[in-house]
Parts: sequence; C-alpha cells; structure tokens
Amino acid sequence: MATKALFNTVVNWFIRQRIDQIQNFMDHPIETQKGILFSQLFHAEDTEYGKLHGFNSISSYQDFKNKVPIVTYEDFEPFIEKARQGHKDVSWPGLIKHFAKSSGTTNAKSKFIPISAESLEYCHMKAGKDMVSIYANNHPENQLFNYKNLRLGGSSELYADFNTKFGDLSAILIDNLPFWVEITTTPSKKVSLMGEWESKLRAITSEVKNEDVGSILGVPSWMMVLLQKVLKETNVGSISELWPNLEVFFHGGISFKPYREQFKQIIGKNINYYEIYNASEGFFGIQDRSNSDEMLLMLDYGIFYEFIPMDQFHFSNPKVVSLEDVEVGKNYAMVITTNGGLWRYLIGDTVVFTSTNPFRIKITGRTKHYINAFGEELMITNVESALSKACEVTGAQITDFTGAPVFMKENEGGAHEWIFEFSQYPDNLEHFIDAFDQHLKKINSDYEAKRYNNMTLRRPIVHIAKDNLFYHWLESKGKLGGQNKVPRLSNDREYIDPLLEMNKVMMEKT
Repeated sequence: MATKALFNTVVNWFIRQRIDQIQNFMDHPIETQKGILFSQLFHAEDTEYGKLHGFNSISSYQDFKNKVPIVTYEDFEPFIEKARQGHKDVSWPGLIKHFAKSSGTTNAKSKFIPISAESLEYCHMKAGKDMVSIYANNHPENQLFNYKNLRLGGSSELYADFNTKFGDLSAILIDNLPFWVEITTTPSKKVSLMGEWESKLRAITSEVKNEDVGSILGVPSWMMVLLQKVLKETNVGSISELWPNLEVFFHGGISFKPYREQFKQIIGKNINYYEIYNASEGFFGIQDRSNSDEMLLMLDYGIFYEFIPMDQFHFSNPKVVSLEDVEVGKNYAMVITTNGGLWRYLIGDTVVFTSTNPFRIKITGRTKHYINAFGEELMITNVESALSKACEVTGAQITDFTGAPVFMKENEGGAHEWIFEFSQYPDNLEHFIDAFDQHLKKINSDYEAKRYNNMTLRRPIVHIAKDNLFYHWLESKGKLGGQNKVPRLSNDREYIDPLLEMNKVMMEKT
C-alpha cells in the first residue's frame, strides 16, 4: 500500500510538470515549431541527406521549402533501405536500430519506418505519458494508477535483419518500456509479443479476465473483438461487471463513431473516451478535453508540421504552409519532418483544423481513400456522419464497411457500391439506404449535384455482409490485429470486388 501511494505521488508530480510544458507550447506554438525545425536541421546537417540538401545553409523556413523536397515513401525508400542495412548517418545521426513495419493499408507491400532513439523516447514514449497526464489532469478524482491498463497491440514479434530490428510499432514500444509501466499493464510482455493473432487473443483473454482493469488502450475494432471474447469466456452480462473500476478507453487508428454505441452497450456503464492520433511515423495528437471530438496537435515531440490544402494536392507544385498559415475548416494533407529522420514526408493523412488557438484538429481521412469518380469528392467524414444518422433513425449498428464507385455504362449512370457489416440490423434496409443517401446530399453539395435526377449518380447500392466477413478477409491476408483494416473508401474497386466475392462464397456455404 505504501509503494502504491509513493507511486501515485511521483506520477502526480510528473503530471503537474508536464501540463505546464503542454501549456507552454499551446501559448507559443509558432516559436515551438520553429525551434524544432532548426534543431532538426542542425542535428542532421552532417548526414548524407543533410549534405545532399544543404542543411547547413538553411536559415529560414523559405530556404527549407526551396532546398528540401516533399517526398512519399517510395521517394524516400532508398535512404531507408540504406539505414536498414546498418549504415550510419543516412538521414539522422548515428545508427537507426529499429524500424516499424507498416503497410498503411492491407496492400502486400510493407513500409519500414525508421524509429531513432530520439523518436522513441521524445515522441512515442513521451506521448504515452502525456496521454495519461492529460486525462489525469482533467479527472483529478481518477483511480487510474490503482488498477491495470489493458493494452492491445498488433502482431508483435520483432525480427532481426542486417544490424537492425523490425516489427510492429507496438512490438518496439513494448520491448523498450520501463519496468514501472510493465507492472501496471496487462497482458504480460510475453503474451503481448506473441505473433499469431488467434493464439494471442486466447492468451490475452486468459490473462486479462482475472485482472482488475481500470483503463483500456487500442484500436476500437480489435478491442471490440477482445471484449466480446472476454464476455463469452467469463459469462458475465457486461464488461463493467467483470471490471467495475474501468473508467477510460484510449482509442485511435480508426474513427470511433461507428463503435460508440456498441462500446456503451458492451461495457454497461458510462466511461470516458479519449482519442489519440498515432502512427508508425509519429504521435501527433491527443484529445485534451473530455467529451470532445477534437485533438490537440502536440507540438513538442520533435515533429515539424506542414500542410498542403487538399484543393491543391494534385497540382504539380501545390501550395505548402506551416502551422502559422493554416485556416480553420480547411482540409489539409499533412507533411512531417521528424526526429526519426523523415524529411518533408507526406504521411497520407488529411486533417482539418477546428481551432488555431490552440491548434486542434480532426482526422478527415487519407489522401488516397476517398471517392471522386464523378466529381463528388466524398470524404470519410461525410460517410461517417451520414451513417451515424442512418443508424440513429433505423436502430442499426455497423461494425465495418467499405465503398467504391460503380462506373457509368452507356445510358446508365454511375453509383456508389457499399458493403455494410451490421452487429444490429436496421429495422428497414430501404429506409436505412434512403437516410444514408439523403444525409450525404445534405452535407456534401457535390454529391447532391451528381445525384440530381440520377443523371450522374444513382441511388447507393448496398450489400449486407455475412458476419465476420471483414475479419475473415483480413485473416486471409495475414492482417489480423493492430491497426490493420480494410480502407473505408476507395476510388477504384481494389478492395470491394474481392470482398464481394468472399461474401458470395460465405453466403453459399450457409
């Protein structure tokens, strides 16, 4: 008991210090970001990449934009591969020992994101502490440190290659966590680092069902799978019966909107929900206020941010702005320069600023994941809003979905085709489709214009997925767990066609 009291005292002292630091970058955001940029340039000026682009001669942000190109993973891959082979001082000083393996989507091609000692300590690890600090500061009555935190990572084996290691980011983090985190966390490190998902899920369930859990951390879709299995194994009516002290779910990776009601039902009581914005490339945002759908952009993690307005994204020479010139309500593609050695890297996410004092954001989607086959510019935020409305009026609940265009044929207009997997079916499917369609028209004028008299776009085509369709499809690709998911939107039929085929086979079997 004395040990726990001492631990709480130390934690609360740290929280007070860190909240003051967060307030400082909220009060001085532009100065903080400029300091990070020039610190990064100074540290990396003698690297191969630094010499190639003349880092030592950059004295202004405009210099930086003129001399350093914006890159995709494919552009930057030769430098990453060289670092993976054990070469020092490629794009960041010293040897990069860890690489986070990430596909970004379910595509077969893997990305290897460099995780330097600095990015591990001052970005990813720091963010984990901040997540807890912000929550505890907002809820001084919390009992977070008296109970276990349940973490759910991906396939977490680490593999040696050349002189480096690679694996899921969660594996790298777990492998480097301090002892005091381990003693407050479940499942154990051994179970967390298991690779095969089904065996891992059984082992996690076996461990966590006997713990007193106060917080949970993970991707909503996979956390729901775990909680359902825990309920089945323990034969209790709700998660709150098993874990009466559960008070918060820290979630990220995908939108929480489709899952909110399901979590409310399965947990069986009101708890707090805090969104985080993390990726292999860095940790970017944390919800800093209760009952909010915005996240505070974290400005002192060794990441310098730039933004491309999405209305210019496909231009050969698009406008690029720093934090100083962003506008509220405008959709941007995010560009990052990190202490992991990524320079003006196009991460592929899109965000909108909801505030510039302080800088708060919402994730709006991916630069590649949208539908714009007919000029409708349909973004994931449009779809999630419309689905929320359709579920509300028909009593439905959705566990997963994907959509893609059906292209025009002769005298027939195009359409959007959807597969929805329901955990609770709508009271009337036609009513659900109409509500979905009508709300899309209401919130997206381009979609409304294309739907006029069915001239360009016909009414949405909707298929009901067999139970666990998306799970089995991901399983067939070796992509169970972690942040793996089927893209919600695609401008081609790369994902929906094989899902429709698998759905047909599953239907025939029953």
